[in-house]
Amino acid sequence: MDITSNSEYLQNLLWSEPLRKPVLQTALRSLTLPEGSTGVDVGCGLGMGTRMLADIVGSTGKVIGLDYSPLFIEHARRYINHTAHEVNISYQLGDARQLPWDENVFDWACSIDFIGYSDLDIHLLLRELVRVVKPGGIIAIIAWSSQLLLPGYPLLEARLNATPAGIAPFKSHMQPAQHFLRGRRSLIQIGFPWAESQTFVGNINAPLSQEVYNAVSSLIRMRWEDSKQEVDHEVWEEYQRVCSPESPDFILNIPEYHGFFTYTMIYARVP
Repeated sequence: MDITSNSEYLQNLLWSEPLRKPVLQTALRSLTLPEGSTGVDVGCGLGMGTRMLADIVGSTGKVIGLDYSPLFIEHARRYINHTAHEVNISYQLGDARQLPWDENVFDWACSIDFIGYSDLDIHLLLRELVRVVKPGGIIAIIAWSSQLLLPGYPLLEARLNATPAGIAPFKSHMQPAQHFLRGRRSLIQIGFPWAESQTFVGNINAPLSQEVYNAVSSLIRMRWEDSKQEVDHEVWEEYQRVCSPESPDFILNIPEYHGFFTYTMIYARVP
């Protein structure tokens, strides 16, 4: 599926923002990016992370969101029109394999929910982030790393997760070293004496507001809706029974529902 041209996927991204946003905010704020600093959000998508970064650096800072998809850039620009972010956010098309800036331009560079969803080499992405950041600046990559959204159905969730859609942001043909959770090793290989990783957890507890209900429903669709051809008929029937909002057994309708998901951030300071 080409997610950049799939309107349903874009809608699911928007609906899931209220759930993902608090976790990503916590991760980004832990970087303690200086107020008034300038940075870039590589693979910015619809710009949720770009807007959060703009909040952190304040009105005197500047954030550029870069993405290869004209559709994503178009949507991202719509959200900043006539808002407080209009003065400190800009968006442009570009290729993460060759960022359109000289060396040592930015105070920091981030990439959020981007690595692993394309065939981009993690080593190349990290090298490009390092190249455009000034010495002493911060680089960070953040990506979805796990979920437990189907309490009571661990075998079903395990089978769904063992599909190309379910293991994203990792593709089945990738070499192990390309998994973003190996990013610290990648940084060491390109000369970093220091790199850290940290995982942030988002908890989901009933009773669910309508906003959170819609957000979790969207996450379930994004994780597994494309897995039909990868599982047997019985698994897919159980998925539809447990994960369809039209089903009387829809997982989000249980009164004691609890689920969680994690984001992992790998970050370092440029020597």
